Amino acid sequence: MIERYTLPEMGELWTELYKYKTWLKVEIAVCEAQAELGYIPSEAVDEIKAKANFDPKRILEIEAEVRHDVIAFLTNVNEYVGDAGRYIHLGMTSSDMIDTALSLQLVDSLQVIMAHVENLIQAIRYKAQEHRDTIMIGRSHGIHAEPITFGFKLAGWLAEMLRHRERLSALQDHIAVGQISGAVGTYANIDPKIEELACQKLGLKPDTASTQVISRDIHSEFMNALALLAASIERFAVEIRNLQRTDVLEVEEFFSKGQKGSSAMPHKRNPIRSERLTGCARIVRGNAMAALENVALWHERDISHSSVERVILPDSCILIHFMLVETTDLVKHLLVYPENMKRNLNVYGGVVFSQRVLLTLVGKGLAREEAYAIVQSCAHTAWNTEGGNFRQLISEDERVQKYLSPEEIGECFDPNLHLRNLDAVYQRLCI
Repeated sequence: MIERYTLPEMGELWTELYKYKTWLKVEIAVCEAQAELGYIPSEAVDEIKAKANFDPKRILEIEAEVRHDVIAFLTNVNEYVGDAGRYIHLGMTSSDMIDTALSLQLVDSLQVIMAHVENLIQAIRYKAQEHRDTIMIGRSHGIHAEPITFGFKLAGWLAEMLRHRERLSALQDHIAVGQISGAVGTYANIDPKIEELACQKLGLKPDTASTQVISRDIHSEFMNALALLAASIERFAVEIRNLQRTDVLEVEEFFSKGQKGSSAMPHKRNPIRSERLTGCARIVRGNAMAALENVALWHERDISHSSVERVILPDSCILIHFMLVETTDLVKHLLVYPENMKRNLNVYGGVVFSQRVLLTLVGKGLAREEAYAIVQSCAHTAWNTEGGNFRQLISEDERVQKYLSPEEIGECFDPNLHLRNLDAVYQRLCI
């Protein structure tokens, strides 16, 4: 089993240097498999492992002449190895090395991503626990609806991230595939047992039926998983942006000492990090579409996917890594304003308790349509009147007084009635 290089940060995983390292790792694994199965001398493998190296600058020099990156790489490696180099790449085609090495890069990248997904999960869980009982208004269509807690809002974020963790965990197995099957994938010049053994050494499994490439539905699945993760991060960011609006101001991005929000307006404290995350999500989604278009290659292969993947795979992995780090820090240091939440909850005199009043009247025997008309009339009057007070209007309405006592009306405006069953959600998420 070839030992893995120590896993670096995401940016390093997509450098030319790291790519060449994975290429060499694949070639050496195949040589070892060839020797173990008796196809090449074991002494030659020892010499290859001892001498094999590469020089990125020299590879570029050779590529400028031969116009083929794999041939340039192999030529440079052979300059270090000498005569034993004739056993390198034996029976293989370029995509055997490229696609198998790419799988190693994807697996390593996914490990980094999953570690940061876990960090975000823990940050959201902690913030949800902290604000488990912080009452605020829930909104539908952007309009005040009924009371919730900020912890409950974050519980939805947490559940979403836990689903991403499950998806990414399953994805690890899907992308960890290699191919050492030769031209058009027929094994005409290489034993399938070599593929099996080499993949085992690399921590991969052989592709079930490769052509001359690993089918791009696998890479598209990877990219779409990243796009879905980016979409969730954007959802969180958009929520923060909306809650930070001046007329709402229930939460706010942390504003550090010395930070400035506008070159013209000194008062500005803008949700710039959330806006940045929204923009990044658009890029990852666009890249996922390009990955889908890579699936339809001509016959057993073409290379139309190659130029696309040189952009979308490193860019998306690096962007997702950045987005996870940024979101985790954003959640950890998010400023929460419970007093503003309370103020917004009680605007128009508790109009958001209209359903509770409606149901209580119906429970007392009033027809639903009649009860609805009474409650809606009071609610709209409060809504459209400066300083309108729904609770006062309900309390003074003679039609309501026939059915409800002042104490019963007061109970309708108790926000805790809306929160009494939230423990069922919290328990599911261990909040």
